[in-house]
This record gives sequence, C-alpha cells and structure tokens, in this order.
Amino acid sequence: MSPIMLLLIAAAAVALLLVGVIKFKMPAFITLLLVSILVALAAGIPIQDVAGLVTTGMGGTLGSVAVLVGLGAMLGKVIEISGGAQVLSTRFTALFGPRRVIAALTTAAFLLAIPVFFDVGFIVLVPIIYGFAKALNVSPVKIGLPVGAIMLAIHVVVPPHPGVVGGAQILGADIGWATILGLAFCAPLGVLGFFVAKRINRREIPMLPETQEQYESFGASTDTGKGSTLAKTKAPTSGMVISMILLPIVMIMFGTVGTTLVDAESTAANILGFVGSPSIALLTTVLVSYYLLGVRSGWSSEKTGKVMDSALAPAAIVILVTGAGGVFGKVLTESGIGTVLAQSLASAGLPIIVMAFILASILRASQGSATVAIITTTGLLASAVEAGDYSPVQTALILASVGFGAFGLSHVNDSGFWIVTRFLGLSVADGLRTWTVLTTILGVAGFALTALVYSIVTAAGA
Repeated sequence: MSPIMLLLIAAAAVALLLVGVIKFKMPAFITLLLVSILVALAAGIPIQDVAGLVTTGMGGTLGSVAVLVGLGAMLGKVIEISGGAQVLSTRFTALFGPRRVIAALTTAAFLLAIPVFFDVGFIVLVPIIYGFAKALNVSPVKIGLPVGAIMLAIHVVVPPHPGVVGGAQILGADIGWATILGLAFCAPLGVLGFFVAKRINRREIPMLPETQEQYESFGASTDTGKGSTLAKTKAPTSGMVISMILLPIVMIMFGTVGTTLVDAESTAANILGFVGSPSIALLTTVLVSYYLLGVRSGWSSEKTGKVMDSALAPAAIVILVTGAGGVFGKVLTESGIGTVLAQSLASAGLPIIVMAFILASILRASQGSATVAIITTTGLLASAVEAGDYSPVQTALILASVGFGAFGLSHVNDSGFWIVTRFLGLSVADGLRTWTVLTTILGVAGFALTALVYSIVTAAGA
C-alpha cells in the first residue's frame, strides 16, 4: 500500500476516534479497540491475524501497566482514607506559616499527587482548600488553582499515573528516568504555577450560587466526635505519609542511577535492578503502608484490605483504556503506518520532541482525556522512536514532551475541567479564563524545559 494511503488511513483513524469519543460519547476503551480493528483491516493486515494482533497489543501493554496502576491506586486510596492528605496539608501549613498557606498547600499537593490520581486527589483536598480559604477570608479559587495545576502536572508526567506508564511501555521508555525527569520538571512548574495563578487571581471572580451555598455551609456542622474518620483511628504523622510517598521514588531512583555505576553483568547490577524495579518498589510501599497507615493506625486487617480493594474498580477502567491504546499503537506499527509517519516527520524537518508536544496538544484539545492523548500520541510515534535509536534519557524526554502536550488546553470536554470549576465555583467562561489559561501556560513551560534539556542531552551525546 502506498505511503499516502497509509497516512490517510492514520488521519481517518484519529478522526474516527475523536468522533466516537466526543460526538457519540462512546467509552474510550470500546472506541480504541474498534478503530484499531478497522485500521488493521484497512491497512491490509490479513483478517485471520487481526484478533491475535489485538491480544498481543493488549497483553504487551498491560504486562507492566496493570501492576503499576493497580498498586499506585491502592497506595493512594490508603493515604486518602487514613487522613494522610489532611495531615500533610496541616503540617506544611505549620512549616510555611499562615501567610504562606497557598504555597504550603501547593507543596503538599505536589507530594500527594504522586500516588493519587488527579481527580481523586483534588476532591480529597477540597475540604482543606475550603477550610483554609475561610480562615484567610479569601476565595477558594486563590488556593485551588495552583493546587490543581501542580497535581495535573504530576498526573501527566510522573509514574505511576496511567498515561505516562502506558506511554512508557509503548515507547520503551525507562520508568526510572521518566520519574526522575518528571519530578525535576514539575518542581519549577509548581513555583511558576503559584505566581501565574496569583496574577490570574488579581480580580475577584464571582462564585456560582450553588457552590457559594455549599461553601458557606462548609464547617457549620463539622463532626469532631464519633463520626469523624480521624477520631475512629490514629491519624498517621506527616513524616509517615511523606515516607510512603517517597519510598517507591527513592527505590526506583536508586536502581536507575545505581545500575549506571556498576558493571551491567555483575550481581550488584542485578540486585539494584530488582530493588529499583517500579513494580517491586510499589509493591514494597503498599505492603509497608498496609501496616503503618492501616493496621497500626487502628484498622483491622479486613478493613485495610477492603480499602485497598476499593481502589481497583475505578483503576480498572483506566487500565483497560491504556491497554486498548496499546492495541492501537501495535496496529499502527504492524501495518507500517508508524514507519511512514516517522519518515514523514523526518521529511517535514520537525524534531520528534516538537512533534510529540504538538500531536498530544491537538489530541488533548480535541477529546479531553490527557491519558488518551498520551497513549494515542505515543502509539503514533512508537515507530519513529524505535527507528531513531534514542538513548534512555532522550526517550524519557520525548515521553515528557508528550505529557506536557496533554497538560494544557483543559476545557469543557475534560472531566478535570468540570471538577475544578464546579468545586471552586467558576462559571464556564471564568474557568476558560483561569484554569484553561493556567494549564496551557504551564504545559508550554514544561515543554520548553523538556526541549532545553533534550537539546543539551543530544548535544552531549547522552
């Protein structure tokens, strides 16, 4: 089949995917599978091979994604239910002082967002945002915007979040480097987000009546007795919560950096690789949190197990969408579309780091889901990355560029947009002027940092 025809099929596939998700509101999992099958047949893959290709693509992606996303969801759920988010926020506020409450909550959100999915993490922090906003006599928007922005930044570029984990699997990127670089980029973005949000919040933004009523009634009937979650159990200390968040990160970094310092064939390298394996690091942390945040805090083993199990149902949806994205990527590769796209990128003269950001931004704006944008973009770029013979650091940077492309342009087709705007009392117009602008500025800034580091790494030959 001619290259032009293959590119037309790819364009039609993306258009069909967007129409299915946006126009007909079909589940992303079903749409990705259906489009993948249609692309395979249109590209000339024998009909008897299509079902096997779907199974291979799904299994290849879920081999690591299911474990990481599942364990990450369990860890986040235990931190959420144990009251760890509230403890963390209170502790950072005490450290920073009452005048720096917004900076304190943004810092706490940075840590909390690592194991907790964006939607869940923001909702968990809403009562804390309301409480501090009332204490400071300011609008919740002034606190909530920078908090939400840094949580979304973590969500799109730092494992174990599903988009970046699935994208890493598709591109063959190293999770350790993705974690190190993602955290390094998000730290300055948190600072930038704080100041950009402060500038956006210069004018008073009216709160929606329904949110205003909810906000004014907040704390009027606070239960501090037997009904309180923290009254029933011993709340974890802030140090314990931070330790649970940092433990898997330290283990992964230890393995990633350590293996570069010893002989690749040595026993030490094997041990470091095992300890630093993301699945082993997260499993270890979940087991430790099972005792420290659960049993030791006064929960029964049965309750702790139920809390962890409750995290798997919502995580399953994300896992399946990620797996279906892997099928789409596999079909694009096997059909030759990925190779043709890679050659087209090369002839267009656009660096892959730029194309990664552009494609992800277009898909993010078009269909709303950052996870779907990341998975689809990495599927489109997989052949180009494989053909380019990029180093582990370069591949991780390409993945970060995809993530930052999926960061910005959050608007009315994004569930996160509605969560942030409704809880903060923003109208659609005010949400577009604040949240959409903030995420887009930070997405571009994150890409600029990524592109700068990529050029340095490429020039150094690393």
